[in-house]
Amino acid sequence: MKPYEPKDLANASSEIFFAGALKRILKFTLVIASLLVAPVGWGFGLATAIGFAVGAVVSWVNFRALARGVEDIADRIVDQHSSERGRTIILRFLLRYVLVAGVAYAIFNGSAQAFRGFLFGVCVPVAAMLIEATYEGYSALRRGY
Repeated sequence: MKPYEPKDLANASSEIFFAGALKRILKFTLVIASLLVAPVGWGFGLATAIGFAVGAVVSWVNFRALARGVEDIADRIVDQHSSERGRTIILRFLLRYVLVAGVAYAIFNGSAQAFRGFLFGVCVPVAAMLIEATYEGYSALRRGY
């Protein structure tokens, strides 16, 4: 058996670091949404701020469900004896879209301003992913991954 070399240790630590990306993206989503609710409310009104907050929460739930669905599908493919049925995984995957469409429809019927805020709120995970990509790039350069 070959001894564990520092290079292997660096690879192990980089794998641990990059494996935490999903948790960081979810945290960044919540931080961005909480930081932007007040400025959105001040600049565009209360209805838009409420729509933004609802959109951010729906996008957080949607992103989390997407990640879980992808993990479940991968587990199902890798583990032939998986206890979870394929139909259940696909049904949960599709229910994400029903959730987003249902909330968007309800908000659209209630207020055009709130709907505009909702659409901006749904985009918050994109900003979180950009921050994560920047953080990973900085960390890779800083730590030599």
